Amino acid sequence: MVTIVVALCWLLVFFDGLDMFIYGAALPDMLVDSTLGLKPSSAGDVGSVATFGMLVGALTAGLATDRIGRKRVLLLCCALFSVASGLCAVAPDVTTFGAARLIAGLGLGGLLPTAIALVAEYAPEGRRNFLIGVLMTAHHAGGIAASTLGLWLLEDFGWRTVFFIGVIPLLVAVPLVGKFMPESLAFLVNKGRIPAAERIAQRYGLATPAAETVGDGAPRKAVLAQLFSRKRWQVTILFWLTSFAGLLLVYGVSTWLPSLMRAEGYNLGSSLAFLLVINGGGIVGMFIAGKIADRFGPVRVATIWFALTAASVYSLGAHLALAATYVLVFAAGIFLFSAQTMVYAAVAHVYPTSSRATAIGWTTGIGRFGAVFGPWMGGQLFATGNQGWGFGIFAVAAVFATGMLLVLSLLAAKSRNGSAKDAEFSNREHSLTV
Repeated sequence: MVTIVVALCWLLVFFDGLDMFIYGAALPDMLVDSTLGLKPSSAGDVGSVATFGMLVGALTAGLATDRIGRKRVLLLCCALFSVASGLCAVAPDVTTFGAARLIAGLGLGGLLPTAIALVAEYAPEGRRNFLIGVLMTAHHAGGIAASTLGLWLLEDFGWRTVFFIGVIPLLVAVPLVGKFMPESLAFLVNKGRIPAAERIAQRYGLATPAAETVGDGAPRKAVLAQLFSRKRWQVTILFWLTSFAGLLLVYGVSTWLPSLMRAEGYNLGSSLAFLLVINGGGIVGMFIAGKIADRFGPVRVATIWFALTAASVYSLGAHLALAATYVLVFAAGIFLFSAQTMVYAAVAHVYPTSSRATAIGWTTGIGRFGAVFGPWMGGQLFATGNQGWGFGIFAVAAVFATGMLLVLSLLAAKSRNGSAKDAEFSNREHSLTV
């Protein structure tokens, strides 16, 4: 059954989310630690260094899975960011801390697209979007854990303690995945390990993919070329631009939400609680978006979700009563994170198995430029005293993503009404909206 694959990938992505969000949760405490020497301007740079590592990790994940398999890539990535978290905990200065976050980023960047591709491969038809949404709830459960740890540990034990928690995946997740996670059927067939693929396929009630379905040993150059074949290059570019804006939002808001809310006049406890609440909304949003997308298509859902993200994030700049602000932050979480996840779900639909991991990896990888820019931009706003513009600028990014998806939907509609020679492309594009 697909349950074991989803459960193990969920555990890995949970720790991925914990590691990603822990920096934002610990940041207010780190900024007042004179021994570390972290300043608001360099805080954004450190966040961007980590996301640059994620960019490199995401872009190389597809190549790595072709060589050593998706299971081994997941194990390697988890071990990498776990060890790096321990290095962060003992870092004596900003330079060392930033180097450790760069190493962590390599693991974090490679893990997520690989986990999404593996779940998409094992998911039954008609449930793929929902299961990808279920998988991504782990990311926000990790965010909730990060903010909870911040509330419990920062005041009494300091920021280093929460980074020591990040070593746990090496001791828990790596052994479990190593023992119970099945390898990608596509990888096994591509490597000529047909009997192993058949045994796993029989165990999980799946059909063994044909050799030509997984690229028949096609070189990486040929797999990359599939992303730009015929009219697909337009879809690829639009996915990349959307992912840039979406990850700018996800990482910018995740990193700077506590600090932005403190700038609006909320105390430290409330600011960290907002990070918990927005991730709670993210979990709810994943279930809702995944279920709706299985019926109406992931692009249609992502388009509406990004538009609602723009409205809710912009509204966070208004200082409302505390209870109303919690509701608004929760609503922002519902739309913000699942909008980007539905972009990944759409990529998993459009591209074939032979290029799916690469397509998701490059979509997340190019999007990491936005993830680098978002935290850096937040730091510059604080450094120049313009933090009041933060929520408005993030809302503009959501509007941009909405526009890119509208263009993508128009392109898909045009393809469906196109000539017969585009039939294969049109059939895949049809899954974007239906």
